[in-house]
Amino acid sequence: MLDLFSSGIISLWLDMAGVGSAAPNAASVLAWRGGIPGLAVAEDLAFGGINVANPDLPTEATVREYLKDLKDKNLIEGNQGIWVQAGMVPLVSQQGKTLMPGASLTKIATSLASLETWGADYQFETRFRGTGPIRNGVLQGDLVVSGGGDPLFVWEEAIAVGNALNQMGIDRVAGNLVVTGNFRMNYESDPWVAGEILRQALEGRSWPPDVVAMYSKMAPGTKKPQVTVAGSVIAEKFVTSGHLLLKRRSLPLAEILKQMNVHSDNEIAQMLADDLGGAKIVQQQATWAAGVPQEEVQLVNGSGLGVENQMSPRAACGMMQAIARNLQTTGLTVADLFPVSGRDRGTLENRHIPRSAVVKTGTLDSVIALAGAIPTRDRGLVWFAIINRGTDWDALRAQQDIFLQKLVQQWGSASILPLAITPHIDGARPALGAANRSDILVGG
Repeated sequence: MLDLFSSGIISLWLDMAGVGSAAPNAASVLAWRGGIPGLAVAEDLAFGGINVANPDLPTEATVREYLKDLKDKNLIEGNQGIWVQAGMVPLVSQQGKTLMPGASLTKIATSLASLETWGADYQFETRFRGTGPIRNGVLQGDLVVSGGGDPLFVWEEAIAVGNALNQMGIDRVAGNLVVTGNFRMNYESDPWVAGEILRQALEGRSWPPDVVAMYSKMAPGTKKPQVTVAGSVIAEKFVTSGHLLLKRRSLPLAEILKQMNVHSDNEIAQMLADDLGGAKIVQQQATWAAGVPQEEVQLVNGSGLGVENQMSPRAACGMMQAIARNLQTTGLTVADLFPVSGRDRGTLENRHIPRSAVVKTGTLDSVIALAGAIPTRDRGLVWFAIINRGTDWDALRAQQDIFLQKLVQQWGSASILPLAITPHIDGARPALGAANRSDILVGG
């Protein structure tokens, strides 16, 4: 295990974590990996007995006060999990290694497994083929769409495809629209339904009002496609005939993950998990990449819906840090995949989380969760995870925000935003429907 650090990777990790140049001792490294009892694996104590992994009495007092406020306000129902660490140095834990329903913190695992499998720049491909020649604007045969797993193939993407077909001289398909492969349209996985929505999108003259309204927000100069399909929508498992007309590349994976996490989109998360091979594959890849014990993450889906999806607060922090490490060579940061307080809206709307914090929220009927990183003056990047059990959502969210604000008051606000959480992707303006992601390949 120590070979990883002796190779020089430790300096990058520490810079990312905001710790500075001081290397952690071997005991702390192995403790985080579950290798020896001690620093980060000491027995967590029950409510009222917080485990201080690295003595920081102000932090302990802040956590005690936070838990007392929850109790005084009758907000506590069951376990309350908290893990706080400065860079790689654990500071305080309240049931930090205990499995708890993580709600949409599950999407952290899905994000990490996706990055490990495909990489931040990966683009899913949707291919379109024709089974006949193009004559006088008519494709003399079927139009075959072969899905490649794009979870964000929505109206805008279909409009771009329609305009590309028009550009290559196709305004009518004499045959059928054949759907094959892993094709979803507007999150709809039923191939016949997805195909009917695609057919509607290709013919701009018959759009319903909601599509017209959406189209009006697309880039100026975007045309209304005019491609009529004369035949029916047919779903087939495999279609090998036909010549490739065009490829439609998805948004880069990083931008898809940003949309998923900003809006906590369950459909995108589940589609990605399915593409990866299921929840157990996500669980295995995420725990391995983060170096957290497998028993601290138990998943049944990729979105977090259901209390069966569980993780420890420590594991949530570890997976967030693993994402930051994964992105170090890409020019992106963890802030490009998750919502940033004061910049992104989505699930952070009406929250009072310290500005520039990078976080992931989670909500179920009896769970309010929050994990991420806050920049501080004295401690650099402070990584945290909070999993509350209770049903008063608004009150629990407010108490989480106050807790983080007190941590920032304690350590001071960072005068300069750390490069490790500097965002580059604008989550409010995804380039859905961009024409430059259509590769026209007539005769290819």
